[in-house]
Amino acid sequence: MPHYISLLNWTDQGIKNVKESPKRADAAMALASKLGAKMQIFYTMGEYDLVSVTEAPNDDIAMQVLLELGKLGNIRTKTLKAWSLAEATKVVSKLQ
Repeated sequence: MPHYISLLNWTDQGIKNVKESPKRADAAMALASKLGAKMQIFYTMGEYDLVSVTEAPNDDIAMQVLLELGKLGNIRTKTLKAWSLAEATKVVSKLQ
């Protein structure tokens, strides 16, 4: 399945209710699972508050997961589509 790396920051609402963030993270992972995806969430220090790594069947499902989470108003996301080393090796091997 394709991988997606999301860089997340809390909104004012999200940080105001930061004590609830572990429950929100569990709910986010459950939502992803319900939609056929698998999500891991990491709390981070630095420019981003959280990072998620999601495996989803396709771009549409990945987008749906992120939009469902975004509309709750607790986070803003920047998402990167990622290729594993094995997947990238296949692509690179086709270069002329």
